[in-house]
Amino acid sequence: MLKTKRKRLTDRSVRAVERLAKIETSIIDLADEDLLDLADIFKAEPRAPIGDMAFLEMARRKMSL
Repeated sequence: MLKTKRKRLTDRSVRAVERLAKIETSIIDLADEDLLDLADIFKAEPRAPIGDMAFLEMARRKMSL
């Protein structure tokens, strides 16, 4: 039973990391206008993690709202 539970938790963690990587890649692949729109949606403080990702990508591209 413990072995099955550990495998299930490991599988869930792997899927979560894969989803997060896909989200990050999607944000990086956004066109400038779409990135600005996303950042505008999530600009409220405290910022959600997706907003942090958007603002980090904007900083990398030297963009601001």
